Amino acid sequence: MALVLQLRSVSGLRGKGDRIAKAAFRGLSFYTRVLENCEDEAKFDETFRWPVATNVDGNEILEIQVFNYSKVFTNRLIGTFRMVLQKVVAEGQLEVTDTLIDDNNSAIQTSISIEIRYQALDGAAGTWNDKEFLETPGVPSEGGGRCSLETHSLLPGHRHGSEVPPGKSNQQSSERSFRRAGKGVFSAMKLGKTRPSKDEHRKQDDPAVLETEDLDRKAMRYGAGLEPDTISLASVTAVTTNVSNKRSKPDIRMEPSAGRPMDYQVSITIIEARQLVGLNMDPVVCVEVGEEKKYTSMKESTNCPYYNEYFVFDFHVPPDVMFDKIIKLSVIHSKNLLRSGTLVGSFKMDVGTVYTQPEHQFYHKWAILSDPEDLTAGLKGYLKCDIAVVGKGDNIKTPHKANETEEDDIEGNLLLPDGVPPERQWARFYIKIYRAEGLPRMNTSIMANVKKALIGENKDLVDPYVQVAFAGQKGKTSIQKSSYEPLWNEQIIFTEMFPPLCKRIKIQIRDSDKVNDVAIGTHFIDLRKISNEGDKGFLPTFGPAWVNMYGSTRNYTLMDEHQELNEGLGEGVSFRARLLLGLAVEILDTTNPEINSSTEVQVEQATAVADNCSGKMEEFFLFGAFLEATMIDRKIGDKPINFEVTIGNYGNQVDGSSKPLLRRKKEGGDGDEEESELLQNSSEEEGGEDGELVSVSSSQPMKPLVTDRNYFHLPYLEKKPCIYIRSWWQDQRRRLYNANIMDKIADKLEEGLNDVQEMIKTEKPHPERRLRGVLEELSSGCLRFLTLADKDQHHSSRTRLDRERLKSCMRELENMAQQATALRSQVKRNTMKDKLKLVQNFLQKLRFLADEPQHTIPDVFIWMMSNNKRVAYARIPSKDILYSIVDEEMGKDCAKVKTVFLKLPGKRGFGPAGWTVQAKMEIYLWLGLNKQRKDFLSGLPCGFEEKKIPRGQNLPSFPPISLLYTKKQVFQLRAHMYQARSLFAADSSGLSDPFARVFFISQSQCTEVLNETLCPTWDQLLVFDNVELYGEAHEMRDDPPIIVIEIYDQDTVGKADFMGRTFAKPVVKMSDEQYCPPRFPPQLEYYQIYRGNATAGDLLAAFELLQIGPGGKSDLPPIDGPTDMDRGPILPVPLGIRPVLSRYRVEILFWGLRDLKRVNLAQVDRPRVDIECAGKGVQSALIQNYKKNPNFSTLVKWFEVDLPENELLHPPLNIRVVDCRAFGRYTLVGSHTVSSLRKFIYRPPDKKEQHWNMAAKHLNGYLAMTSRAHRSRPTGEIVVNMEPEVPIKKMDTMVKLEANSDAVVKVDVTEEEKEKKKKKKKGGGGGGGEEVEEEEPDESMLDWWSKYFASIETMKEQLRQQEAAAAEAEEKEEMEIGEGSKAQVKNKDKDKSKAPKDDKKKKQQPVPELPEKKNKQKIDELKVFNKELETEFDNFEDWLHTFNLLRGKIGDNDDNATEEERIVGRFKGSMCVYKVPLPDDISKEAGYEPTFGMFQGIPSNDPINVLVRVYIVRATDLHPADINGKADPYIAIKLGKTDIKDKENYISKQLNPVFGKSFDIEATFPMESMLTVAVYDWDLVGTDDLIGETKIDLENRFYSKHRATCGVSQTYSIHGYNTWRDPMKPSQILSKLCKEGKVDGPHFGPGGRVKVANRVFTGPTEIEDENGQKKPTDEHLALAVLRHWEDIPRAGCRLVPEHVETRPLLNPDKPGIEQGRLEMWVDMFPMDMPAPGPAIDISPRKPKKYELRVIVWNTDEVVLEDDDYFTGEKSSDIFVRGWLKGQQEDKQDTDVHYHSLTGEGNFNWRYIFPFDYLMAEEKIVISKKESMFSWDETEYKIPARLTLQVWDADHFSADDFLGAIELDLNRFPRGAKTSKQCSLEMVTNEAELPMISIFKQKRVKGWWPFVARDENDELEITGKVEAELHLLTAEEAEKSPAGLARNEPDPLEKPNRPDTSFIWFLNPLKSIKYLICTRYKWLIIKIVLALLLLIMVALFLYSMPGYMVKKLLGA
Repeated sequence: MALVLQLRSVSGLRGKGDRIAKAAFRGLSFYTRVLENCEDEAKFDETFRWPVATNVDGNEILEIQVFNYSKVFTNRLIGTFRMVLQKVVAEGQLEVTDTLIDDNNSAIQTSISIEIRYQALDGAAGTWNDKEFLETPGVPSEGGGRCSLETHSLLPGHRHGSEVPPGKSNQQSSERSFRRAGKGVFSAMKLGKTRPSKDEHRKQDDPAVLETEDLDRKAMRYGAGLEPDTISLASVTAVTTNVSNKRSKPDIRMEPSAGRPMDYQVSITIIEARQLVGLNMDPVVCVEVGEEKKYTSMKESTNCPYYNEYFVFDFHVPPDVMFDKIIKLSVIHSKNLLRSGTLVGSFKMDVGTVYTQPEHQFYHKWAILSDPEDLTAGLKGYLKCDIAVVGKGDNIKTPHKANETEEDDIEGNLLLPDGVPPERQWARFYIKIYRAEGLPRMNTSIMANVKKALIGENKDLVDPYVQVAFAGQKGKTSIQKSSYEPLWNEQIIFTEMFPPLCKRIKIQIRDSDKVNDVAIGTHFIDLRKISNEGDKGFLPTFGPAWVNMYGSTRNYTLMDEHQELNEGLGEGVSFRARLLLGLAVEILDTTNPEINSSTEVQVEQATAVADNCSGKMEEFFLFGAFLEATMIDRKIGDKPINFEVTIGNYGNQVDGSSKPLLRRKKEGGDGDEEESELLQNSSEEEGGEDGELVSVSSSQPMKPLVTDRNYFHLPYLEKKPCIYIRSWWQDQRRRLYNANIMDKIADKLEEGLNDVQEMIKTEKPHPERRLRGVLEELSSGCLRFLTLADKDQHHSSRTRLDRERLKSCMRELENMAQQATALRSQVKRNTMKDKLKLVQNFLQKLRFLADEPQHTIPDVFIWMMSNNKRVAYARIPSKDILYSIVDEEMGKDCAKVKTVFLKLPGKRGFGPAGWTVQAKMEIYLWLGLNKQRKDFLSGLPCGFEEKKIPRGQNLPSFPPISLLYTKKQVFQLRAHMYQARSLFAADSSGLSDPFARVFFISQSQCTEVLNETLCPTWDQLLVFDNVELYGEAHEMRDDPPIIVIEIYDQDTVGKADFMGRTFAKPVVKMSDEQYCPPRFPPQLEYYQIYRGNATAGDLLAAFELLQIGPGGKSDLPPIDGPTDMDRGPILPVPLGIRPVLSRYRVEILFWGLRDLKRVNLAQVDRPRVDIECAGKGVQSALIQNYKKNPNFSTLVKWFEVDLPENELLHPPLNIRVVDCRAFGRYTLVGSHTVSSLRKFIYRPPDKKEQHWNMAAKHLNGYLAMTSRAHRSRPTGEIVVNMEPEVPIKKMDTMVKLEANSDAVVKVDVTEEEKEKKKKKKKGGGGGGGEEVEEEEPDESMLDWWSKYFASIETMKEQLRQQEAAAAEAEEKEEMEIGEGSKAQVKNKDKDKSKAPKDDKKKKQQPVPELPEKKNKQKIDELKVFNKELETEFDNFEDWLHTFNLLRGKIGDNDDNATEEERIVGRFKGSMCVYKVPLPDDISKEAGYEPTFGMFQGIPSNDPINVLVRVYIVRATDLHPADINGKADPYIAIKLGKTDIKDKENYISKQLNPVFGKSFDIEATFPMESMLTVAVYDWDLVGTDDLIGETKIDLENRFYSKHRATCGVSQTYSIHGYNTWRDPMKPSQILSKLCKEGKVDGPHFGPGGRVKVANRVFTGPTEIEDENGQKKPTDEHLALAVLRHWEDIPRAGCRLVPEHVETRPLLNPDKPGIEQGRLEMWVDMFPMDMPAPGPAIDISPRKPKKYELRVIVWNTDEVVLEDDDYFTGEKSSDIFVRGWLKGQQEDKQDTDVHYHSLTGEGNFNWRYIFPFDYLMAEEKIVISKKESMFSWDETEYKIPARLTLQVWDADHFSADDFLGAIELDLNRFPRGAKTSKQCSLEMVTNEAELPMISIFKQKRVKGWWPFVARDENDELEITGKVEAELHLLTAEEAEKSPAGLARNEPDPLEKPNRPDTSFIWFLNPLKSIKYLICTRYKWLIIKIVLALLLLIMVALFLYSMPGYMVKKLLGA
């Protein structure tokens, strides 16, 4: 099937120019060649063909565009011709001449003439060949030499209309080029990817990929017509994948990864809370992750508590469960043992949201607290925290913890993912549950029988209800008793903030049971897929649509081993049920008073939906054919095997539907028609007889036959069983079609990206061209989606989500197409890597968009049944096999043969059990509407007859029950197994005995077993004779079946262990083809071996499948192996396929062995190293006594070996260490495999080139600065510019050019100039207000910590600048992509001229925007590395490499066996590989030592004594080790026999301890060279626990050329905090380096210049000693050279600067998860050198003692709380309480000012707060016992904040809190001068007010406002206080003491208070009147009445008896 276009000519063109045309069909475009200087007519005469796999639809469009071609700009479009192919499809051939249209769709006078042919599948258009096209007269036929060039057009598939002379077949050159560019040496399963194109009727091959040289030649021919930056290569796959389209690619990874538990750690630091709503609270924070809760300590009476507490939660669960856990932070008020406290506010987020953040963490972010009980309340405060989630192997980069001084911008750092608005609103989520169907039975049949016997009725055996879980809440529907098809029509309502920070809603159908409820099936709805947050986005919406649920198999057992699958963990293995549900979200208007403000989950009735709302019922037809079933695991046993295919419950005969499906079928009809009637109208031609089409869903059982010791196969031979199933589903195919189109775009993109990466990996030329091709395909694919997806017909059943998703997908893809086009023009050689990352993002986005949340047709399951038991399954998504008439919409496996590997269900598939293939199936599937089923057999390999059941015999579209193949081809398969590398270690020795087993169809063969190796070179040819394949020959050629190769480890006893598997596709030669290049002989390729999901090595092999023709085997090409080796029956790989070898010499440097562990309990005593590569090798000298000296006596040995010319094919080199025992026995200690020798290959330098390379490299950067100087430079010297890359410190650089024109750069400013500047600054800065008064740090005040903190500031500044620069670059990029088309037009020359200017601009730019603080004196800095020094300096392996020796098997479950545990020691050494005759000049260099070969100038390896000085600065983020969530850390250091435990100096209850210690240890290298620094947790009882440790290899550091013994500081000084630490001065170090590196120099010249090699450096020449005397010195100059040593040619490398490194602490019990970090550094001094000075004192700064005196003078306008008891006046009894933050226990109160009527109070009261303060960190240090049970005091560091509160005193009840003010002593608003000026602004508007610091001002007096929150949470002023703050140091306080309150010394006078409190004495009448008349009037009346009543009752009782007597006696 193909569409062929002949483009003849375009006429009526205007002007003269170069023309090019582009033809596009179905997203694949072809370009013509460029016609130069055409005037009015362009005669193209070119032919293009599109092989099509599905019939061309009459509505499809062919598009031809004609351009004016331009070398520089983008091509300009002249016009477009579009043609609907309706007529072509009908007639098969058409000639057209028509006009073009322009952009505005109006016709222009240019016209085009073409001819089109189309041949449909059924051959309707007759057969034809290319030459049938009518030759255009007048154009001479091009033949001859030009032809072969012409075929290499820019895109494949290009073909000429000209006849090619038979001899000059254009096939060969093009195919060769194709093979070279298209085939990588690495092949990650390139099945069919690189097979040249071939269509059915044409044996010649099209060129598929262009060879780059040809392109370049062609470009030259066009007069460089092709700018190399615009060429793009089309996909290797566009024309060549699956050419006959009969096969789809198998998946290579086998093991299900979902559902397997992993280690996770959630670490949360609660730092502080602010603006909590409420009065005088005692807040506690509760941190909840999943089910676990932890609490912080309680902070008393504060609204902004500071905690800084760290919590860690460890989990071992599957990822799905982990990411759905909710993290909940709640602030609780006054919780204690007796009461649970009241909730202030809470914040929820799921773990998944944190994990998707960059670095998996939120750092220093503010969470917004809200009250879930009260929706209208608004925000309840902010909580600052860090949250990080670490999985195994994630490393979290903690931003550097330094003293955080910058005041937090809360709004800018909210704890929300990007794109979530800070103002989140409440919303209601309505989840509507309508009904379910297809439920499995959930009771056993015994129960059923019992029930039936008792009740006498047969009920459905399941009681379902639906449970929905979202954001930590659950809701459930009612239970529908005994129903397989329950109807609920209920809605569950959740109230949650929107957008929610929880991503998934979990919906579960459960079965209610008296004992325990079990899940029937689970479905997750991902909110990101059903909403879109963009500006044109939509709220989450869903359905009403069906979702399918999958889980365990449907047969009910009491203990279901796969129950977890029903909970949604792991891949379901069977259909469980489908549920009709909908979802809607409504944003609440919280101002509405009627709103129900509870957030409890509610359940209500919902209105039912119409039956057809989810789509019209259609009958679907599924057809499958089993073409092969091999590799059936022998464990299954030899009972008969059959296969069952199910879709939903259809086809499931064993445990399928529990009820006849009548109701379902009726839904499809109008009323209650009988089913036979319904089927009548299913398709006309079948008529009534088709009523009996009954589904056949399983193949006939068949006994398996033995393939080999591991596998069976089923002998299908020529008879292939088929299945077919009819099923009824709602017709929602459109959803799947759209997903398929996007999936295909994504697949193509992924394949293209793999191509590009492989081209980079194998260093192919011009990968950027391929990337451009990928981008072109992407944009054309996206545009194709827009045309296809829009033609949506049935609108009735489309849900809102369908419409919105379509809109957003179309927007996204349109956008992506534009971006891809823009990106394409930016892809250059150098921008390749960044652009590749951007394109990767496209891929992720496409995959995300393609995932359709609303299901339609359930997935298809294929089960293998043995003896009617389900054994293994495969699950195939229904969209992959769905049929459509449009090619792009068709599923990728529809009507194709797919290789499927069956796997074990559920947990049984984890680990090694799941790695063995249960069965390999070749299966053909087709799913589509029943009415479309006429071409369901179209994709099967041809050459079969259909066998039908008797009733369907004469019906054409009745499906066959089996296929009988009449055509059979016989082949011979040759498997050239050359070698494998980096295999899996399967034996305890750490090696394996590997052999490979090759499977093809039903045959298998093994290679020989090679013992004890991980890199076997089998060099073996396996020949499979008489391989029978069924089907047409030509199809075999393009789509041969795949070959499976399994690698095993042979064991002496028991069966072989599986080590990995890979797949390959053979190159096929038909009997009528020549065995000649370019396809034959095949090249060796690398195939990646997989073991489960992990890669386990590579296999180097080639496979060819040769057809045995009529002449028998004699026609096959001979097997000519190398003659020199005879291996008996084993055939070696033949010549032509085996690699070409050259002679290499391998030199090995043997240095020593380290840390060898015991072997079989015996110590290693006399080890030796054996090196082997490609069969040759060398042994080291024997180490006589490993204990005494583990180094080798002979350093260098060598051997010669033949290695392949192609470096990618080099065999690995094996290092094995053996221990020589008594009696000549050897034991293997361990081994290491160097899999790639590339980094050890030495390539002799090209003399001419070398010098210039170096020079050019360094010149580039500095051209801008010294451009004038370079023109006249006779001496060839190069000047080094010493400006640091990021000019954070401003250096005063000055460029002088002298006569002999050595351009000189002055580095630093001399001391006097600095002084002058300082004075100037001081003088000039006086007028600038208080801001400038930062005093200069005094020399004597500076210590090492000043330097450290300054350096951290610099590091943070650098990081900030990098981030800003990156962000800016990204923005620019975005803009460029956006402007795409405009950007392309810019003239290239303009850009070039602009470049140097830009450079200069960049250089000047950063200077003005230096941070303000740089007006301080410059503190010398060191370099703080926020990682280990090793990572920065490449592990210090510049000449000495460390190879880990491994022994022992690799564990099977990935949890425990890390590589660490298998390491049994380390071999130190190196190697050098080079081709043998080396150029002479190398060995003739001065001082060449022949015994050392290539390893010249290495130090001696005799033992050496070294003083090791370890400085430990501090640790951060330690993992808590005690119950209280803290640790008591101390340092332990171990080096050789020295073991230092600094136990007595443990630091109590700290997770960020500052140690500030140095330790001196004497050690002898090599015996003691591994330094271990551990942090332990001190425990009072029991042993101390290890928190974490870090190991440092000191030896590599000591011997490294980077000179890691003692860091080079920034400046040289001989006294003060920055004293030079090294015993050698810079000048001595410099001369030593020059001598060792054979560098000329150093020559010190006058005027502060030094020359080294051809570089000149300058610098200051004087130094000041302690007494301020100046002395001349060369040290500064020498230091300048050392700091730029990397610029010295040849010998230069970067020297380690003075530094602090940050090392992660690891704990062997928790491998891979960081337990904290340690900041430290190590100095080493050889003992034979002069001794170093004393260690630097880095002990932590002691806090300075201060005293803060606060005098409360007066208050004013305090709110009046009380009503006077007697006079009813408002008054308050005021007192003021104060404390320094964190020390509530030291709170101090003034006396009470009673009865203030105006809110004025007079106190004259003094508080005294002594405190310890750390100036550098701006924190107060307090030590106190945490509780009465604590053993010792804990040190806390808290911010310095003074709190003043105003209270109303009450005699009997609790005092009333009125208001408070909190002043941060470092920055608080200056007090107002008078009470009037004091306002609320001072609190709310802090940003604009001038801030002051008490530490600078020392004394401040003024008015400050007291504030509190009113009922509406608004701040209001509740009073004002006049106070005076006075800060003194402890010494000053002693000198001028002052008394507390108003006491001596320095007493304050008593306040003058008006005596209002006794006012009622003076005016008693008024008071009495008030009391009687107003206050107690009614009370008095009531009392009087009550008294009267009482008196009357009393009188009554008194007189009653007497009266009664009178009456009775009648007296």
